[in-house]
Amino acid sequence: MCLILVGWRAHPEYRLIVAANRDEFYTRPTESMRVWPEVPGLLAGRDLGARNAVPSTWLGLMRPQHRFAAVTNVRGPAEGRIDARSRGALLMDYLRGEVGPEKFVRGVAAAADDYNGYNLVVSDLETLWWHSNRSAHTPHELVPGLHGLSNGALLGSAAAGPDGIPAVVHTDNGAAAWPKVRDGLTALHAAIDANPGDPAGYFDVLADRTTAPDDELPHTGLPHRRERAVSARFVADTMHGTRCSTVLLVREDGAYTVAERSFGRRGHPQGEVSFTGSLKLPT
Repeated sequence: MCLILVGWRAHPEYRLIVAANRDEFYTRPTESMRVWPEVPGLLAGRDLGARNAVPSTWLGLMRPQHRFAAVTNVRGPAEGRIDARSRGALLMDYLRGEVGPEKFVRGVAAAADDYNGYNLVVSDLETLWWHSNRSAHTPHELVPGLHGLSNGALLGSAAAGPDGIPAVVHTDNGAAAWPKVRDGLTALHAAIDANPGDPAGYFDVLADRTTAPDDELPHTGLPHRRERAVSARFVADTMHGTRCSTVLLVREDGAYTVAERSFGRRGHPQGEVSFTGSLKLPT
């Protein structure tokens, strides 16, 4: 994943709202969102390019255990240890496990060097936690509201202004939020306000291809042209771009919807899937 926008207890009828884009090389083999027959209850996409073919995903929902998790890499072109464990396998550890989110992130925080840089979001739909092994400000429990992550070790959170529009986007360490996170949270708020149960509104949020102004680009070590290309919420570059957009909606009554759109080179649509069901949520 390269953009995760989250509404956590941000609407009286919805426990969790997630709108996320996974950006990856077009050549990396992938299976779209599906039920995994060998992992009962798991609904997730499958990364077929993980080293040693370990079971791996970037976003998943485990039912009926009501466990959710998603991950992004933390961009660092100079970092790429081939002996590092798969970040997607880390996600699977949580989804298939029984440890609560706080205990899980505190446990993996003690093994930060086992992985290349990542942002991890895990929840049992009672609490929601963020951890990055490249941030000094985690693990961190997320409070009710809007939160956004991209490929920096940085959490953006939105506070509503007097008119209800997110007027303040702050980060965990005081640094400026990346434009795709900052503007994405404003767009997420508008979509929730307009029609919180309509996946189409969140797909519109994720489909924006506007790149950031040069003076607002992060400096992560990429060439300037690439830095600009990947600053959009939806990336459609030559060799790398948004491979899927995923929307997850979990109502307070336990009803959930997961919808995913897949894309090929330059953002060419390749199909859409959706799943519905019901969870028994913790109160």
